[in-house]
Amino acid sequence: QVQVVESGGGSVQAGGSLTVACVYSGYTYMRYCMGWFRQTPGKEREKVAGIEFGSRTYADSVKGRFTISQDIVKNTLYLEMSSLKPEDTAMYYCAAVRGAGRVQRCEYNYWGQGTQVTVSS
Repeated sequence: QVQVVESGGGSVQAGGSLTVACVYSGYTYMRYCMGWFRQTPGKEREKVAGIEFGSRTYADSVKGRFTISQDIVKNTLYLEMSSLKPEDTAMYYCAAVRGAGRVQRCEYNYWGQGTQVTVSS
């Protein structure tokens, strides 16, 4: 079964930059579905960015500021965040698809423990 471990969170001032990373292990769909989500208390988890079937996708709120990338050799997914805003403060989770057989859609159903990102004004 897939497991993920996030790292790299921390505190930064508004306008600053931070990169979070996620190491995947045992992930069957590594080349198809990898994503970053975030969540703040009292709100639903939202998808921030993904690399899905070779295409990169971003939430409108982070377009132009965040960059998702992967290192297949290292089984690692990155999220480079720049021009950070206080509203980017959240727990950031990387996501995977747990299942078997051929995947046709990235229906994420597994998240790691998360890494906290705090942006102060």
